[in-house]
Amino acid sequence: MKITAIKPYIYYPGSGKNLIFCRVDTDEGIHGWGESYVVSEKEQAVVDYIEAIAGYIVGRSPFNIKHSGTALFDDFAQRRGSMEFFAAWSGIEIALWDIIGKKAGLPVYNLLGGACRKKIRVYANGWGGRSIEERAKRAKEIIDSGFTALKFDPFRGKWRSYISKKEEDYAVENIRAVREAVGPHVDILVEVHRRLSPFHAIHFAERIMKYDPFWFEEPCPADNMNLIAEVKRNIHIPVVTGEALYSKYDFIDVLEKRAVDIVNPDICICNGILGITQIAAMCEPYNIQVSPHNYNGMLIGMAATLQASAVMNNFLIAEFFVNMKPGCDEIATKAIKVENGFAELPTEPGLGIDINMEEFEKKIRQGIKKSFSMSNVAGHEEEFPREEDYKYN
Repeated sequence: MKITAIKPYIYYPGSGKNLIFCRVDTDEGIHGWGESYVVSEKEQAVVDYIEAIAGYIVGRSPFNIKHSGTALFDDFAQRRGSMEFFAAWSGIEIALWDIIGKKAGLPVYNLLGGACRKKIRVYANGWGGRSIEERAKRAKEIIDSGFTALKFDPFRGKWRSYISKKEEDYAVENIRAVREAVGPHVDILVEVHRRLSPFHAIHFAERIMKYDPFWFEEPCPADNMNLIAEVKRNIHIPVVTGEALYSKYDFIDVLEKRAVDIVNPDICICNGILGITQIAAMCEPYNIQVSPHNYNGMLIGMAATLQASAVMNNFLIAEFFVNMKPGCDEIATKAIKVENGFAELPTEPGLGIDINMEEFEKKIRQGIKKSFSMSNVAGHEEEFPREEDYKYN
């Protein structure tokens, strides 16, 4: 079997962000779907990378995933892979596993050693709420819908390492309101988006301890693991990093410095299914748990995450963006089902999902894409920082 075509698509599910899907076709009529992670204004760059990589992959066997990925990293990227390169290859890699599973008549997890669990616990993200009151209300609605865990960033968006007392007070109040709304038994996952200095991260963690957070995600920039390790040594909340790390080599520092308790690599940018399972295997001897990041579509990216999560001994919980599910369900031949905070593990061959091409192409023809503006990017409401952003009182 040979790969005959690789085609990327940009799709906006109606909420959240644009998604990049990748379809790979073969000479046996079997096709596979993958997804590439993307951030605003990088869509075309990722598409360009997919199309450039396709020239090296078309004509090859879809079974040669490990060799193809290694060769691309060594020779195409010259071991200097960018975010766009890793995203592009991850989308293609996932599609190749989908093809192999369909060819074998097996779900992907059965090609990777078999499932360790029958269902995958997920936490809700993307559930909204701009004010403290609105967020607390929405949090209660999400829990009432069946989720048992949710994540949010309690800060108001300024991605700067020095925050004022006013901003910290606001974030603490945000967490208090959500905890009171959802009750004591729901897991609250606190996201900080790499915005704090160690001092502010430690101080903030001390203040929110009484609200029993499930974890403290990326308190400091991930390009200096000493900062995150400093936070971990000085707080009593599990610390997370990994979404901004794209290869197994990036996790060496994390493990050797015992910088975190949990890692959250994203399958759509960390070299796909093989990449994330290799990272999980590296973490296992260190007793570090894996919680896949998944700011991707609730169809292909989510299906790939479920397949990989099933085979991890050290899996903890996976991310589920509720705001993107309706738009993904509209083009799915079978939607991913979540009940009581758990996603069903697909039993069909490959990823266990497929796309209704007629409906998908109709939406693509409509040309609907999310536009980018500085006002809809957290932390960039203004062109320059304000003086008060740097005052601690």
